[in-house]
Amino acid sequence: MKIFRKLLIAMCLLEALLVSSEVQARGRPTPSPTPRGPTGRLIVQRAPNFGTDLSIRLSIDGKHAANIPRNQHYGGVLPAGRHTVTALALPNTQSRRPTSIVVTIKPGKVYIFTAMWESDRLVLRPSDYYTPTTRANR
Repeated sequence: MKIFRKLLIAMCLLEALLVSSEVQARGRPTPSPTPRGPTGRLIVQRAPNFGTDLSIRLSIDGKHAANIPRNQHYGGVLPAGRHTVTALALPNTQSRRPTSIVVTIKPGKVYIFTAMWESDRLVLRPSDYYTPTTRANR
């Protein structure tokens, strides 16, 4: 009986060690670094009638920034300068092309864009207002 007990304890310790090393190997997700120097803020929100089953894949300067589902928005800080903001509606069942705009971020300014449909084309329009929603995942 003592051998069985020792074997069971050894197996539990081995399992705990394996789980611990797996968690350490995956690491913690790290937040995007905050840009140094002068920055501005970018917010991309969805129009209320954008579509319940659609999300927006947002990229900034060719790098994935967020997926924006219903009732959520993207909010981020960008270094001052010229940036390309690209949006694509997902699922892309009609093989639409992504839409892109160029934004010149000025220090201390806030830029708000609303993703909406014009006919069957996704567009990003400058907005004067922000509709409070939950911040989208990155």
